[in-house]
Amino acid sequence: MRALRVLRIISRMSVGEAAPQVGALMRGLDPDRFEQRLYAGPVEPGAGDYRRLRASDVPVRMLPALRRPVRPVDDVRALAALIAETRHFQPDLVHTHDLRAGVLGRIAAVICRVPIRVHTFHTHPVSGSLPPVAGQLVVGAERTLARTSHALVAVGARIRDELLAASIGRPDQYTVMPPGASLSPLPGPDQARQALGLPAAGPVVAYVGPLGPVQRPDQMLAVARAVRRTRADVHFVVCGEGDQLAETVAAAVADRLDVTFLRWRADLETVYAATDLVLQTSDHEGTPLALIEAGHAGRPVVATDVGGTAEVVRHGRTGLLCDRGDVDGLARSVLRLLADDELRDRMGRAALTETREAFGTPRLVAATRDLYHRLAMARGCWPTEYAEPAGTLAR
Repeated sequence: MRALRVLRIISRMSVGEAAPQVGALMRGLDPDRFEQRLYAGPVEPGAGDYRRLRASDVPVRMLPALRRPVRPVDDVRALAALIAETRHFQPDLVHTHDLRAGVLGRIAAVICRVPIRVHTFHTHPVSGSLPPVAGQLVVGAERTLARTSHALVAVGARIRDELLAASIGRPDQYTVMPPGASLSPLPGPDQARQALGLPAAGPVVAYVGPLGPVQRPDQMLAVARAVRRTRADVHFVVCGEGDQLAETVAAAVADRLDVTFLRWRADLETVYAATDLVLQTSDHEGTPLALIEAGHAGRPVVATDVGGTAEVVRHGRTGLLCDRGDVDGLARSVLRLLADDELRDRMGRAALTETREAFGTPRLVAATRDLYHRLAMARGCWPTEYAEPAGTLAR
């Protein structure tokens, strides 16, 4: 019996939530059962190339027309290329992984009459970064494309509920599939700090992730200012790049804030090992991968309660959550955890236990395999006797 052909599309393999999940699926799904091809556009400078940093073993077929900035003529070229590649590969299943890939990939799949079409929402397609008119167009497109999809995957229950509230898809189309993440073993804290050039003494607070408008690095610096007014020994470290990196660095220098800026690194475990807690100040999130990684490192979190964050960080148990934009609340929460070693350690241990259970890479791979099996049998791509017994899927 031949393997199920899976054509996977993502706009770019940049550091963030979607690319690690794609990499895990490309590595983890049994090649005897799934013949996978991955298509992606180029990663622009400053975005952080996830494949180069942490997934050099994952084969990617490049589509140059998916480059940024987005231009209609490039989208037409990308669609033509995807149609040609789809007709050549003749996949049983097309799985798309972000907004641009989801639009172009599903149109190509419909044109080529691919039997199974799956799309993953790694965040809400209208995250607040789009102008109102553009947001309405995106929602309208997603409603139409949902009707062409055989399954929709949401990375968290809150994201699914927000999508359903926007009339995107039907409840029976959705599977909730939390992201999976893993870290290499952590070095010792002293060794990690030395490797990163961080002070040996005093608490360290880390931000890990892109630096763009949605992530609100200005609020991260505002929290740092407020914390250091009370505790001048606290050092902040930022690991990431993005459109607002230069202005964030300039603002920190102008305010003489004690912040170390690191570029994207392959050894993120070293960053987490060097820190006492992880901070996130985003206005919008899907299910934030950096906070899952923090849990795998046994580090508590202080974060804004947006998107699927509350499904990763359990308020009062594995970290502290505040309302979006509540800089004073975030600063007080950071100070509270830094002042209470026992509370911080207890939250870190709980985060490690709960994250391993709920957000491991094997769970993501198994859930995806089971979804593909179910769809393949329902659509007549595999006989029922070929499928393994399905595991338990979150709905």
